[in-house]
Amino acid sequence: ANMSLMVAKCSTGGPGSGKGTQCAKIVETFGFTHLSAGELLRNEILSKSENGTMILKMIKEGNIVPSDVTVKLLQRAIESSDNSKFLIDGFPRSEENRLAYERIEIGAEPDIVLFFDLPEDEMIKRVLSRNQGRVDDNIDTIKKRLKVFKSLNLPVINYYSQKGKLYKLLFPIDATGTVDEIFDRVHPIFAPKE
Repeated sequence: ANMSLMVAKCSTGGPGSGKGTQCAKIVETFGFTHLSAGELLRNEILSKSENGTMILKMIKEGNIVPSDVTVKLLQRAIESSDNSKFLIDGFPRSEENRLAYERIEIGAEPDIVLFFDLPEDEMIKRVLSRNQGRVDDNIDTIKKRLKVFKSLNLPVINYYSQKGKLYKLLFPIDATGTVDEIFDRVHPIFAPKE
């Protein structure tokens, strides 16, 4: 494991919590390489590799892509990059993801886990108002997504919260306010690392 690797995980926070926007600002300000699990899977499918074909087949059949597949894509992206600072977005989303992540041992346990905390009614309001024509941006679907988020994501957040008792690992961020106000809360977490 490369000890000088710095990995931050920015993916926790429900739909509409503004984590995507904040991830982009962290990448831009602190020089991280952004790794999105979803994007890596999409790129693999587009590459038409054997692996990509297998992933596409699974998605078409309505199956969830095994965590091991995603972890290996993350591992490959980290190893082929000349940066040593990575921001992983959208993974691990569940305990099953997290266990695969540890089993394959990227040598990159996160140094920082950010959790964007926003009241549920505020999340619903934001997702509805952004209405970017995403099919999943209607009230019933949002409520379902919030339910899934809670059942899958919260055990992961609790795990990092427990693990970080010795040294601060999980940083809950108050995700209310403007983009800049939220980033003012994020900035000091990374600033001392510079």
